[in-house]
Amino acid sequence: MTVAVRVPEELSARVPAEQRGPGLDRDAVRLLVSRGTEVSHHGFGELPRLLRAGDLLIVNTSPTLAAAVDGWIGHARVVVHFSTRGDDGRWAVELREPDGKGTSRARAGGPAGTEVRLPGDTRLTLEEPLSARGERLWWARVSGSGVVELLRGHGRPIRYSYTERDQPLSVYQTVFSLPSEDGTGSAEMPSAARPFTARMVAELVSRGVQFAPIALHTGVASAEVHEPPYPERFAVSEASARLINAVRAGDGRVIAVGTTAVRAVESAAGSDGVVRARAGWTDLVVTPERGVRVVDGLLTGLHEPEASHLLMLEAVAGRAAVDRSYEEALRGLYLWHEFGDVHLILPEEDPHTARCVSNCE
Repeated sequence: MTVAVRVPEELSARVPAEQRGPGLDRDAVRLLVSRGTEVSHHGFGELPRLLRAGDLLIVNTSPTLAAAVDGWIGHARVVVHFSTRGDDGRWAVELREPDGKGTSRARAGGPAGTEVRLPGDTRLTLEEPLSARGERLWWARVSGSGVVELLRGHGRPIRYSYTERDQPLSVYQTVFSLPSEDGTGSAEMPSAARPFTARMVAELVSRGVQFAPIALHTGVASAEVHEPPYPERFAVSEASARLINAVRAGDGRVIAVGTTAVRAVESAAGSDGVVRARAGWTDLVVTPERGVRVVDGLLTGLHEPEASHLLMLEAVAGRAAVDRSYEEALRGLYLWHEFGDVHLILPEEDPHTARCVSNCE
């Protein structure tokens, strides 16, 4: 599925919300809310009044890595994006060409045996393509210093040319980010959760909204051809599984914060919709044909028309609802990408049981 729209370049969010004016915080973004084909416009600060006591937000705790490192092949400079660490110690990497506007030009990987010199006398050797789908990502072995130490000492967050400038790593962490014991994390920020602040979380909890933490370490996105996601590491704990199942058995709604949260929790659910503690790799691609078994709603950013994430949105909300919401986002000049505005997809209200969800005070 692709949404039949074109996103104007001026609607790319170039800097984080808190850098757009004095006194602003991360939550100074807009919130598009859709219930079926009914669409309404809000500020993100209104989220606590749009949710209900008993609702559950599934949040991704994966921290963002400083996953871009400068390297050299011979005398040619390249940028290495470290995507995912494999079980055998290798890393899936992507090579890109620097252009002064972020590392926005993809470079063909390979051939096997290609060596990339990295800072600190570290060497990276390409071994084989990650997938038969193409040669964008390669499995590579690193010799010299460890990758975690390399990223901490010489890495920077991955960014693309629609952003204005490099940002410190803290800008790419969400309020839910937790350092992992082995130093792994996400190559790119699980950005749907970026507008949350500690103040917002406290208000939601005070109103009876619950949180279920999961982890899914995102790999490098395909900025050019919008491939489906590759396998990614995830973990759903026993405590989170029990909480999700309890909410599903009651009157609350299960709302995933980000497509990563959907992928993780749906990977942990059986065909009966029961979520069980699981950890490992998931290759699940959520499509309208597969559908969703757990989530009732989704809080997510605005995705480009060719993005495979839109199939997941269609699985949650339906094609007509996605088309309608994206038409409204364009008409309303919402901002796209990781520093942009967000979209809350809720189930359609039953007029016989609908409760107050806006301007209730």
